[in-house]
Amino acid sequence: MSFAASPRRPAPPSSSARRGPSPLAITVVFVAAVIGVVFLAAQFWTEILWFTQVGFREVLLTQWGARAILFVLAFVLMAAIVWVNLQVAYKKRPIYAPTTPEQATLDQYREAIEPLRQALVWGIPAVVGFFAGLAAQSQWSTFLLWMNKVSFGDSDPQFGLDYSFYIFTLPILRFVVNFFLAAIIIAAIGAIVTHYLYGGIAIGQAGRKTSVVKSARIQISLLAGIGLLLLGANYLLDRYSLLLRGGEKFDGANYADVNAVIPAKLILAGVAVLVALLFLVNMWRENWKLPAIGVGLMIVSSIIVGTLYPWVVQRFQVNPNAQQMESEYIQRNIDSTRSAFGLDDIDVTPYDAKTTAEKNALREDAETTASIRLLDPNIVSPSFRQLQQNRGYYNFAEQLSVDRYTIDGESRDTVIAVRELDLTGLSNDQRTWVNDHTVYTHGYGVVAAYGNQIGEDGRPAFYEGGIPSVGGLTDLDTDGYEPRIYFSPKAPSYSIVGAPDGSEARELDFPTDEGSGQVNTTFPTNKVEVGPSVGNMWNKLLYAIKFGDEQIVFSSLVNEESQIIYDRDPAERVQKVAPFLTLDNRVYPAVVDGRVKWIIDGYTTSNNMPYSTSAALDEATATITGPNGQTIQALLPQEVNYIRNSVKATVDAYDGSVTLYAWDNEDPILQAWQKVFPDAVQPMSEISSDLMSHIRYPEDLFKVQRTLLTRYHVNTAAEFYSGQDFWRNPEDPTNNATTNVDQPPYYQTLQMPGQDDPTFSLSTSFIAGGSGGRNVLTGYLAVNSEAGNVAGSPNEDYGKLRLLELPRGSTIPGPGQVQNNFTSDSEIATQLGWLKNNQATVLNGNLLTLPVGGGLLYVQPVYVQASSGTQFPLLRKVLVSFGNEVELADTLDEALDAVFGGSSGADAGDAEVTDEGIPVDPTPDAGGETGTPSPSPEPTETTEPTEPTAPSTGGSDPQTTLNNALQDAKKAMEDSSKALTAGDFAKYGEAQERLQKAVEAAIAAEDALGK
Repeated sequence: MSFAASPRRPAPPSSSARRGPSPLAITVVFVAAVIGVVFLAAQFWTEILWFTQVGFREVLLTQWGARAILFVLAFVLMAAIVWVNLQVAYKKRPIYAPTTPEQATLDQYREAIEPLRQALVWGIPAVVGFFAGLAAQSQWSTFLLWMNKVSFGDSDPQFGLDYSFYIFTLPILRFVVNFFLAAIIIAAIGAIVTHYLYGGIAIGQAGRKTSVVKSARIQISLLAGIGLLLLGANYLLDRYSLLLRGGEKFDGANYADVNAVIPAKLILAGVAVLVALLFLVNMWRENWKLPAIGVGLMIVSSIIVGTLYPWVVQRFQVNPNAQQMESEYIQRNIDSTRSAFGLDDIDVTPYDAKTTAEKNALREDAETTASIRLLDPNIVSPSFRQLQQNRGYYNFAEQLSVDRYTIDGESRDTVIAVRELDLTGLSNDQRTWVNDHTVYTHGYGVVAAYGNQIGEDGRPAFYEGGIPSVGGLTDLDTDGYEPRIYFSPKAPSYSIVGAPDGSEARELDFPTDEGSGQVNTTFPTNKVEVGPSVGNMWNKLLYAIKFGDEQIVFSSLVNEESQIIYDRDPAERVQKVAPFLTLDNRVYPAVVDGRVKWIIDGYTTSNNMPYSTSAALDEATATITGPNGQTIQALLPQEVNYIRNSVKATVDAYDGSVTLYAWDNEDPILQAWQKVFPDAVQPMSEISSDLMSHIRYPEDLFKVQRTLLTRYHVNTAAEFYSGQDFWRNPEDPTNNATTNVDQPPYYQTLQMPGQDDPTFSLSTSFIAGGSGGRNVLTGYLAVNSEAGNVAGSPNEDYGKLRLLELPRGSTIPGPGQVQNNFTSDSEIATQLGWLKNNQATVLNGNLLTLPVGGGLLYVQPVYVQASSGTQFPLLRKVLVSFGNEVELADTLDEALDAVFGGSSGADAGDAEVTDEGIPVDPTPDAGGETGTPSPSPEPTETTEPTEPTAPSTGGSDPQTTLNNALQDAKKAMEDSSKALTAGDFAKYGEAQERLQKAVEAAIAAEDALGK
């Protein structure tokens, strides 16, 4: 009898299975999802609020949209290609794997992988697709430019293609080809591993041949064929990329590239297509020998045709005749580089500079000498801070700005600074959330001083300043001046402003000596939008998360009228709304139509201009700021071979509004971006006449241009090849840091030969090239930096580059040699030695170079400051050099008269100061007289100076006179030190006058003894 096993009854489902997910688990998941959404909104929705308030939501949504489309497209394509090939490889696996020891080992791996197979089949493509999406979305700008490309109207000299192909199309073609090539390689690796794991590919061992099943052969052959076709496409694109390559002597395709490499790339592309066909044939006819032969042919071709043949042409044909054979291609490089960097329209003037000063030679250049800027914006910030800071929570930039303003009908070079809010100046007990974010919300006003005039005791001659603001700039405005500075580089991370009508004002407006000691204000958010609203709980919550401050939610000071202002650095604001621009390092302020505006230059750049030389922006624009070289400023590392100052941007310091103006309407890259963002950039016609008068030529662009001009001032290929006439940018001779950088260009008013009148310009000098080259001048470059005037008339000469070329055998000293002459001159060293002691430090100001008197004049202000304690520099002396003649004097006029042996023709001396310390308007007339007193921004208490005492002569005995003079000098130095320590600059000035007279008496006595 047999017994059949009765079927086992299925076990009843467990209680947990019947119940499903617990309420607690659902709650946790729901809460986690809500928290995730809120945190994402804190990052993304706040960005939408910010861009909407600024008026550039279109920029954000277009950028996000392009990124999203590219991410999804790349993710789907990459993931699909990899997934399909993994699926095909698995589905077409052999039913029975070969019985070999190798397969026995693989069985263990298959068993281990099987539970995870589905996760891997979906997970691997997803991961690969994710990274592909990240790479693709970063190309959003390349994609949008290609979609909106604009013709340049000029073509390259090799293939005759419009430059737009290289700027807009070639980058996207290379990305697409490389993207699919990467996808095919990853898919092929995945397919080969899968076939091997499941027996489709068996590696031959112990005399057995490697076997590949039909499905594996077809799949691998297809992938290889597609990959080789893509490789062939890359070879074809390489032909165009050769025009962008960097070379040892010049950039762009050279003779060997054009006559050997370009044909070789075409041959290799043909070989790649042929081998791809052999692999495709292998799909139907199993014969691995033909594809293997094809691969070998590719390798041999790449070695012989792609490498050996160009090397032979270069070594045996080009090198022995390089100057002749490379001539055409060097000339292409010269022409393209000069065009790409705006160097193709330079006025070049031979300038046989004089080395001997002639008496009264400066009379023809009286206007230029009267405008020589003595105030060094890189040094005097501590003086502005000490004399105009007012409170510790205000501050000025380390490097001030040079601008020009029309005062009493005359354009005056001006050093200007914004009194910014700096919370680091508050004491620790003042640093509360309420103070940091709702009380101390803004800076106040600007401070301006004449660039070519000096006030009492060597102080800057301020004509605008104080709190409330008083002076020349305030008087210029007829519609009301708005001094409040809510947006500046030093502004706090965020502030919350605004309150309902009738509420108590809580924002500190400015300190006062009356009443409570301060005047408060409330930003009129019901009239002016300054930031996104935080008047509802949702926005409060988002910004509390964004900034990590719960007080935003719980503070009663945040009300229905409140707005939050952040991203307050002007450069940061412009970069956010214009991500397609490279911004100049210098953000400079100007008082425009009654408002303080930050002005920023924006560049469109590319590194895909055929035959143009690439320039490293960080190296070309590096500048050390501050008297002690505290900071190195430079553009971010970026290689470009095309640049245009296509946009001028402004940021209103009061309400933060950002405006972009199209400055170079002929720039095709800007035109393409205007198609991408139709409403982002305003036409140039919208620039007001007042704003136009403060727009200047950008400093960083000028630095890049001068760097290239060290080589590309030559016009012929023969000169360029020899390199014997290459120049250098001189190192900054006043740099006190350990890092050597080039001397910065300087804004100053000057008149170049050929100009009818002096203009506000940016200038630099060149010295002989080579590492061992002499520090003598070879060239002087200036660019007209006046875009227009307040009358609304644009300056057609703006941006005109003028280059003075000195004779090849020039002996005109360069900046380094001039600085050495100043330092080594015994008389100058003696006089400066009196200024240097344990209590005082001498600082050399900017070494200006100007073409006057038929030669080149150097002017350097000399500042003195205390060695410790309260330190701020005061201008005490002026150094002047012409040819090999050097002089040191108390004023510029005296130094010029000493060098040129007569009247300089213009009074550029110190400004007069009233007894109350109020600077007199130092606008000189032809006789050098100053104008009427102007109201002081902030009267400074001074000590009534005493009449300087003449040094003792001791009778007619020269030795006695010398001894007495030295004693007087010693006493004057001691008095100077005491005055500096006490901060009594009136006494310091009086002691310095006695010191000067004593030094002069000592020198005269020494001369008498020598006779």
